[in-house]
Amino acid sequence: MTKYKPDFKAKIVHEYLTTPQSSRALGRKYSISSRLIRKWIQRYRLSGIDALKRRRHPRTLTADFKLSVIDYYQTHEESMVKVAARFDVQACQISLWRSQFKRDGIEALKPHPKGRPSKVKHTKKRLRRLTNKTEVERLKEELAKKSQELYDTKLERDILKKSLALFGPSKAKRKRK
Repeated sequence: MTKYKPDFKAKIVHEYLTTPQSSRALGRKYSISSRLIRKWIQRYRLSGIDALKRRRHPRTLTADFKLSVIDYYQTHEESMVKVAARFDVQACQISLWRSQFKRDGIEALKPHPKGRPSKVKHTKKRLRRLTNKTEVERLKEELAKKSQELYDTKLERDILKKSLALFGPSKAKRKRK
């Protein structure tokens, strides 16, 4: 998708509002989709000239904001596109939020961490968790770790004993003739 400068958008919107042209005629004139021009006009009418500017940083929307958008859409008799333009979000987002809210409640609208979880073990986090735990829990964890180490060493010892019994000592003694 081509991104247009705010000045260019404002010029087209101003031309639409001042001259008796349709969005289709303007679209042909500037080689732009008439739907996009209508979207700019609608955003301009709802929020003014600032709605035509691009955001520099992505927004993080709170669960309360999402809930208020869903509530507005359900209580007012406006189309999803008009509600999306009023709140400056995409219409498909509103639909997604509605379905998530119906399925999982308010928890689904809360922000979640993005991306795949890291495979690197965070030692600082583990240390913080250890300091937050009670002394009894920490000692139980330590005892479980030590017992696992003891089990592993006993297993290694048993394997070595079996190999000695099967294959003999590592240095074979020569018999003298």
